[in-house]
Amino acid sequence: MAASNKLRTSRQRQRILELLHSTAEHPTAAWIYDRLKDEFPRLSLGNVYRNLHILVEQGLIERIEGGSTFDRYEAVGNPHCHLVCERCGAIVDLQLPLEAIDHLTRKLNETEPHHATRARLEFFGLCANCARGKAGY
Repeated sequence: MAASNKLRTSRQRQRILELLHSTAEHPTAAWIYDRLKDEFPRLSLGNVYRNLHILVEQGLIERIEGGSTFDRYEAVGNPHCHLVCERCGAIVDLQLPLEAIDHLTRKLNETEPHHATRARLEFFGLCANCARGKAGY
């Protein structure tokens, strides 16, 4: 019997995707688990990680690497940059013109022996709340 490359749709995976589409946060797996554990009594944190991995592989969400348990996730949408707050850890979507990133990608492909197909740009500093001293840290 040949193995199928298609995965059957799971209600848990669908709810994770819906949750990511419904929030401006960039949640961790634990945040997702906390919000869905009452709806799915048999849900485990391991299930959440496996489903997140599948959704990343399917190109439906993106993983923002933060180191082991600090990885964050977001639904795939319009290309954008992030600001990562060095005080509170918030990740904020930035609505910057993407022409600069496209220009950098083209320049890299023209001048280097590599071939970039996409880029992710992250800025580091203080989010608006921390810059105004409102984050409570």
